[in-house]
Amino acid sequence: MEKRIHIVDTPNHVGREVELAGWVDVRRDHGKLIFIDLRDESGVVQMVVPPDNKDLHDTADQVRTEWVIGVQGLVKERPAKMKNDKLPTGGVEIEVKGITILNSAETPVFELAGDGYEVSEEVRLKYRYLDLRRARLQHNIRLRSTLVDSIRQYLFAKSFVEIETPYLTKATAEGSRDFLVPSRLQQGQFYALPQSPQQYKQLIMASGFERYFQIARCFRDEDLRADRGFEHTQLDVEMSFIKQEDILSTVEHMMIEIAEKLGKKIKETPFPRFTYAEAMEKFGADKFDLRTEEEKNDGTLAFAWVTHFPFFERTESGGWTFTHNPFSNTVPEHREKLLAGEIESIIADQYDLVLNGYEAGGGSIRAHEPEVLKKVLGVMGFGDEKIEREYGHMLEAFRRGTPPHGGIALGIDRLTMCFAGETALREVQAFPMTASGKTSVMDAPTDVSPEQLLEFGIQIKKKPAA
Repeated sequence: MEKRIHIVDTPNHVGREVELAGWVDVRRDHGKLIFIDLRDESGVVQMVVPPDNKDLHDTADQVRTEWVIGVQGLVKERPAKMKNDKLPTGGVEIEVKGITILNSAETPVFELAGDGYEVSEEVRLKYRYLDLRRARLQHNIRLRSTLVDSIRQYLFAKSFVEIETPYLTKATAEGSRDFLVPSRLQQGQFYALPQSPQQYKQLIMASGFERYFQIARCFRDEDLRADRGFEHTQLDVEMSFIKQEDILSTVEHMMIEIAEKLGKKIKETPFPRFTYAEAMEKFGADKFDLRTEEEKNDGTLAFAWVTHFPFFERTESGGWTFTHNPFSNTVPEHREKLLAGEIESIIADQYDLVLNGYEAGGGSIRAHEPEVLKKVLGVMGFGDEKIEREYGHMLEAFRRGTPPHGGIALGIDRLTMCFAGETALREVQAFPMTASGKTSVMDAPTDVSPEQLLEFGIQIKKKPAA
């Protein structure tokens, strides 16, 4: 008897007894013969339980769909007319010699054989561990893993250093509402979960690491939709002593190499480039889908760059705010405009990567001089005291020799969604949230005990009903 093997390897063991383990995919009782399709992470194989062993037959008669079993059996070639060429294991079957029931299972609450789109989101996410057993989601999650690994290997080969940044940080104005975490040791004060590693990656540039990346978790308390959630994963990249072209070239070559590795077709290389003004005139939006209907159906990936965004836009109250983030630099020729206060026409040195109609990533050449960052914050209406309180650490770093630098953040969830041909982020996330902001399986957020609140010095006051 050999040690347990994966099902996909069974064709390499014809004529030998093997040990398998997995889930019962299908069970068919033909009277004297019982057929069981056994499934593990690698595939499915048909097993035959002969009628001449009563105890074995009785055990096989008990098992049902999704029961977890261990099997000992002889790998045999199937007759030519019975082979299934659609499966890697379709040319063999297992003559069962022994069955061990490792765990029984209640009848699944929904069918696992199909793609699952017809099942309600609430039910799918309540039983997400069942939903993830279906072949489509197994493929999507494994595709995501391969995509992330390919990104890492590409960047390591280009001399990037992977550096982690903190989750517990400081609340600052970066475009979305922060998730706050109360401090037990400093009661009445709060950490913020990072909307992105924006400030830390710039501080990494100030620290002398010229090429940084991170697969970063980010948190934004903003309205939910199919392609945006409270938390997401992004590839964060930052480089020193570079210009915009260096960032675009690095990312473009990486995407082409990874797409080719994963067997994907790209519509056009080099990626088309549009200024923001050109995109708005041609498409009416700064994210657009360049594919034909035929290309959508065959899984083609259509990348494009959008550059030269306006730096500022008007707020409802008549003031100014940034269009991307306050840490961007102007295009070189508009630096003096910023310092002189000519706000309306300033163009930021910013760029977005568009993929199949989605914003797949965005970045900029950053401000690295204290006077530039201070001027941007002043345009937004921040007084000197607020600037020093919320951004003094950045200004201090900029005064101590921070090099010119820039970078980009690419959404891992959105990239995987497009590579997988899906239209919702939850189809490529292991445990996504519902549209109402409830977590999969565990159904958070929940109430906490009075004792926990007391530790943090917090009292709950609910808003009066409207």
